[in-house]
Amino acid sequence: MKKYSEEEILALNKRFKEGTPSEIINWAFQDAERPVVTTNFRPYEAAILQASVAVAPEIKIVWCDTGYNTQQTYRHAEDLITQLKLNIKLYTPLQTAAHRDVLFGGIPQVEDSRHQEFTEQVKLEPFMRAMGELKPDVWFTNLRKGQTAFRDSIDILSYSKDGILKVSPFYHWTDEELDAYLKEHQLPNEFKYFDPTKVLSNRECGLHS
Repeated sequence: MKKYSEEEILALNKRFKEGTPSEIINWAFQDAERPVVTTNFRPYEAAILQASVAVAPEIKIVWCDTGYNTQQTYRHAEDLITQLKLNIKLYTPLQTAAHRDVLFGGIPQVEDSRHQEFTEQVKLEPFMRAMGELKPDVWFTNLRKGQTAFRDSIDILSYSKDGILKVSPFYHWTDEELDAYLKEHQLPNEFKYFDPTKVLSNRECGLHS
C-alpha cells in the first residue's frame, strides 16, 4: 500500500468528505494488499461490515471478544455473521473471564490500579496479537466524529501509530443517517452493548489512540 504524505491525506479527506462509503472503500481497496475490518459488534457496526463485504466479500473481519459482551451483543453478532457471511477472525483473551474475575474480584473500576492490567488482558493484547498475525496495511473501522475527543482529531483517512492506513468511511455520518442506512440495507442494530474497559461511553478504548 502506498504511504501517503500528510498533505496527500489532507487532500484526500477533503475530497472524500462528500463521498459515499462505497466510493471511499473502493478507493482504499485499489492498492490494499492485506485489508481488515475490526469490529466489536457495538451499535451501528452493521454499517461498516455491510459496506466492506459489499466490496470484498472475503475480507477478514477481526473480532476481539473481551468475553464480557452482553447476551444481546452475542446474538447480534451471530445474526450479522450469518446474514453477511462474514469471514470472522476471532481473537479472545488468553485467560477466561471466569478465571480473571476470581483474580480481580470482578471488573476493576477506572480509578483502580489494576484497571490498566485488566484492559491489557481483555482488549489490547488480543488486538495486538491479531494485528501482529494478520499484518494489515489497510484497517477499516466505524469510528465517527463526536464519539471521543481523540476521534474528533482524526478524519476519514488517518494513520495508526503503527503506520496502518485507517479508513473510517462513515466518519461524518450522524446516528440518524446511519439509522436510514441500516433500514435501507435491512440490517439489524443492537444497543445493549457493554465495554468493560471504558465505563464511560465517551472514553477512548485504547486501540485507536
